[in-house]
Amino acid sequence: QVQLVDSGGGLVQAGGSLRLSCAASGRTLSTSVVGWFRQGPGKEREFVSAVTWSGSSTYYADSVKGRFTISRDNAKNTVYLQMNSLKPEDTAVYYCAAGPMSVYSATTYYTRTHYNYWGQGTQVTVSS
Repeated sequence: QVQLVDSGGGLVQAGGSLRLSCAASGRTLSTSVVGWFRQGPGKEREFVSAVTWSGSSTYYADSVKGRFTISRDNAKNTVYLQMNSLKPEDTAVYYCAAGPMSVYSATTYYTRTHYNYWGQGTQVTVSS
């Protein structure tokens, strides 16, 4: 069993930055893929980014490429999402999630159903 705790959200002006953290307990994340999803007001939860266990492969939604950077520190059992150049449309509750590494295709990392464990979410609000 893995428990994930998201943190780092807050209120920021457009163009600002935030760094989200996803800390795991109960079991190491070192063999998992970890993703970030977000759910804006009245919207479905959508994929933002993911990183493989080694950190060597990362994946991003087109809407955040070039602005967000995902990284992980397996020694600390923590994954980070650095968010720069934030826009009002980035406003959402952000969730981290952990799932198994895929032996077939990385496209599964973009789907919510791939992940077994979820954090409680952290609110990010970007004002214009």
